Amino acid sequence: MPENAGPLVLVQFYLDCLSHASYLVGDRTTGRAVVVDPQRDVNDYLATAERHGLTVERVIETHIHADFLSGHLELAERTGARISYGSTATLDFDTDPLADGERLVLGEVELEILHTPGHTPESICVVVREHAGDAVPYGVLTGDTLFIGDVGRPDLLSSRGRSAEEMGRLLYRSTRALLALPDGTRVYPAHGAGSACGKNLSAELSCTIGTQRTGNYALADMTEDEFVAVVTDGQPAVPAYFAFTSVRNRQARPVLDEGTQVPALTPEALLQARAGGAIVLDTRDPEAFAAAHLHGAVNIPLGGRFAELAGQVLDAQDAIVLCGEPDTAAEARTRLARIGFDRVLGALAAPVDTVDAEYLTRAIRLDADALADRLADAAAEFTLLDVRGPGEVRDSGTVPGAHLIPLPELLARLGELPTGQPLTVICASGNRSSVAASVLRARGFDTTDLRGGFAAWHGEIARPADQAARPADQAVRAAGQAVQSSGHDVDGVTA
Repeated sequence: MPENAGPLVLVQFYLDCLSHASYLVGDRTTGRAVVVDPQRDVNDYLATAERHGLTVERVIETHIHADFLSGHLELAERTGARISYGSTATLDFDTDPLADGERLVLGEVELEILHTPGHTPESICVVVREHAGDAVPYGVLTGDTLFIGDVGRPDLLSSRGRSAEEMGRLLYRSTRALLALPDGTRVYPAHGAGSACGKNLSAELSCTIGTQRTGNYALADMTEDEFVAVVTDGQPAVPAYFAFTSVRNRQARPVLDEGTQVPALTPEALLQARAGGAIVLDTRDPEAFAAAHLHGAVNIPLGGRFAELAGQVLDAQDAIVLCGEPDTAAEARTRLARIGFDRVLGALAAPVDTVDAEYLTRAIRLDADALADRLADAAAEFTLLDVRGPGEVRDSGTVPGAHLIPLPELLARLGELPTGQPLTVICASGNRSSVAASVLRARGFDTTDLRGGFAAWHGEIARPADQAARPADQAVRAAGQAVQSSGHDVDGVTA
């Protein structure tokens, strides 16, 4: 984000692994600042504020988040800042609520609060003016109400008790109210591509009201009924941890201490923790995991959308012991803490292969041609499981005969899988399939997965039968293009 020469300081912070954007907004003339929608580990905000000569005096949450554990309590403890939500929010800790139309003056910089329910009942947006009274605001922080290319979904669990249709109608009115802002107003959302809080988010991290007015499908000229129909259709599966996190964000929970070291475990201590019920979470890449890992370990590669995937297949109450590449334990612990998974008991201090061989096993990963041979063998009895999201399958098709269960729904739908028959799992690139296969093996399923995922299948196995698995009215796309088009469903590759 380019440096602004006037009194306004506006800094965007972006977490690729959660597709989460947060903001520091301050006034150079007074040194007063707010942080909007912070992540749980808050050191970067404090360092940036100090670099700009700012003091954080308030934390503003645009809504009660479901996809990450917010850092409002951490910032309040570190700085004494007040915590503010929209005035309709119900919380278990003290806040300084913000009314619709309320203006906060930082100095020359002024913030205006707009109540914009729809994604959640208490959602707000924050209009930022560099000088009080500016006819054209500098920008608007839209939270999960308006994204670049999309709007917030109206069906998440943080809106429990309210139907998707009811929330969708509120969202229609809220987004149309945002269109009353001048076209030159910059739009700064809380999420980008990859977030499960919408279905068509752009990789762009800012835009203008004018560009969204003409380019965002959800802002097109349509009736309220049409809007509700289009924004509720085709939403991705809701990760299971959203229910936990949305509740936790309402509570006066313990704060994160970023300086605490992750306890180093000997192989014996790790095995003892596992025997006591702890989940062994192996954060290495799928190939290293397949070569040798502890029996029953779950593989979630740290290089991808680590915390989000963990939240899809683990429980927040699980005790966790980590094993992975050297010096990655602190990063893994922090990324788990960002979704409220705090029960990390420690991390194996030595490489996995130092554990006694009797506790180790291997995983089979099939290449595309081996899967093709298996499919062609009439005597082979196995179930093919595709854990990609519905958008990905719709856009690019799947391997013939695959049973479709999106990864976020896997644990709830285990009853659909045969227990006496081998399983082969596929995803887009071989990342989520390793996660799913490890989870299934830990539950007693005989499971392999496809190395390279559907991209490898589509790239190496050009078969007429594959065409039948695609929508008849769509042209065949390269797997890479399909991955890009599906947004929220893709395998993440950045930290």
